[in-house]
Amino acid sequence: MPTQDEDDRREYYRIDDTIALEFTPLSGADALASDELHDSSPLFNLLSELHLMDFESQHLLRHISERDRTLANYLKVVNKRIDLLGQAVALSLMRDIGSPKQVTLSEGGVSFNSPHNIAIDSHLAIKIVLMPQALGLLLRAKVIHCRPLADEQFEIGTEFEALTDAQRQLLARHILQKQALERRQAREQPTPS
Repeated sequence: MPTQDEDDRREYYRIDDTIALEFTPLSGADALASDELHDSSPLFNLLSELHLMDFESQHLLRHISERDRTLANYLKVVNKRIDLLGQAVALSLMRDIGSPKQVTLSEGGVSFNSPHNIAIDSHLAIKIVLMPQALGLLLRAKVIHCRPLADEQFEIGTEFEALTDAQRQLLARHILQKQALERRQAREQPTPS
């Protein structure tokens, strides 16, 4: 019978995705803290802040759009330019983080393969870069399972902890965009005759 935690984890839609992912074990006070994590990479922090600021300013852009379409269109162009810079930063970070990995991602957590066995209930700092929008997030997570695989790897299942509303909504937006892309690609596939 599923536990309450398993029921909670199942409430989020999961997608298979390819993302850049790097994790670091947290210990002591870092593992128990509920404040936001900060990365030592200034570029990663810049990328994260750009996306959070973009998310937080969306409602302002809607208000401006209602009053002054010309100004709103100009701001959208500026925003696209900033997005392009963010993508360039993300590509640079991808070289530092490593090659993209296959993961299962939801608003509740991420599951990935690792060559390392990680103890259940361990706390991790997980750095992810979601493509194609070059979204960089540093998230706190707790290991909920670690299963050995046949290829000397381990499947690590994590549950995100202390997500801000902005982080949760950015993850949800990415998942919805990925779902829409998959549906569009499925419709465009020729049907076998």
